Amino acid sequence: MSLNFGSKDGILIRTMTVEDFKQIDRKIYSEEPLVSSTEKEPQDISEARQKKFDDFHIRQIEQGTCLVAINENDNGRIVGLVFAHGQVPSELEEQHRSAITIQTGQYTAEQHIMLFLCGARIKANLFERYGVSQLLFSHITYVDASMRGRGIGSRLAAALMEVGRAKGYSLMAASCTSFYSARQKEALGMECVYSEAFADYKDDKGEVVFHPTAPHTHLRIMAIKL
Repeated sequence: MSLNFGSKDGILIRTMTVEDFKQIDRKIYSEEPLVSSTEKEPQDISEARQKKFDDFHIRQIEQGTCLVAINENDNGRIVGLVFAHGQVPSELEEQHRSAITIQTGQYTAEQHIMLFLCGARIKANLFERYGVSQLLFSHITYVDASMRGRGIGSRLAAALMEVGRAKGYSLMAASCTSFYSARQKEALGMECVYSEAFADYKDDKGEVVFHPTAPHTHLRIMAIKL
């Protein structure tokens, strides 16, 4: 059953359902700074990656940890979302192992992103830093371009904190590749526990992999005790 976190200015925040997910335009992923700054993948690789992403996100939805923002004045159109999931140390370690076992020089854009993000989260050392055995990890936050600047992203993050507390998590964390996402989460009380410049991540030839446009210059790992 979907949980309601209240309506304000015609925007309702509630937990996401699989039916909601079916309505979401997958183009939202392409707006993420790292994805938008890498070369477009061949269609067969892109389709395979999309299928894997969809399966991954449906598993998150089934945990009851994903949210949508609904425009009640526009036929219930989804104008914002958060994908989040519970995480334990072994899951993060397995994701990182999967990324680094690929033969050098054969990384796709997705694999470079995974290697960079997982590596940063391991360096952030969240489980030991906060003395927790599990945490709620905010994977993706998105707000429709036409609805930005209205506080929807902040409401989604605040509602996700409520979800985390209700499910017994004592820590919530997020990887922010967007300058604006990190600033928004900082305003909600989340602290930056690790930061890494995109320009510092290079391939085996010593070339910078990611080239997001300003002001997106760093990955920031944000966290807050719940």
